Amino acid sequence: MRRRQGTIACALLACTLAGCGGEGAESFIDPSAMAQLREAVSKKPPMPDGFTARPEQAWRMPFGPADQNCRALLEPAGGHAPTHALTAQAAVSFQGDRLGEQAGVGLAKYAGEEAEEHLDALARARAACREVRTSTGTDLRLHELPVEDVGDEAVAARLQGRLHGYPYALDVVLSRVGDTIVSVVHTGMNDVDSTRTRKVVAAALAMAGE
Repeated sequence: MRRRQGTIACALLACTLAGCGGEGAESFIDPSAMAQLREAVSKKPPMPDGFTARPEQAWRMPFGPADQNCRALLEPAGGHAPTHALTAQAAVSFQGDRLGEQAGVGLAKYAGEEAEEHLDALARARAACREVRTSTGTDLRLHELPVEDVGDEAVAARLQGRLHGYPYALDVVLSRVGDTIVSVVHTGMNDVDSTRTRKVVAAALAMAGE
């Protein structure tokens, strides 16, 4: 158990130091904040029934190149949050017991008021993202996903359609808790239970100390 968590933590630290997920030379690593996030994602969160108790490696987008705005919306949950003024970052995933079910959680801490600025930019990306289409049979359309009382502010959407030709759905919720952006994706074949999405978001907010 300790070895597995250590492997995850080291991979996340290397990703952060490398500036994964975009430009942002002004980012810097706060060792205390990094240790805090590493500890937060290593603990057993209050995930909904049916999810694995132990965190696994960060979630990965299951499709290739997509619209820049759609990628910006989804990348933070996989440990690729905007890097400008980033001070710490960690991401994990959990397997669910439903068909194709997986939850990805990303935490990204920022200096100053940059978390608020980044969430505003992510809201604009969400407004501009219409669909994800690839030549391999992926055609996902964006739909509204209402969210209430999630952190200080939140942005959410559902992508639904076909992934490599198979029915697929994905909920994405990005929220801000003070100086931290909490990112969640919840996937499933055919459909995604929005009630379980809300429970996953609640578990992610608990990781962030909300």
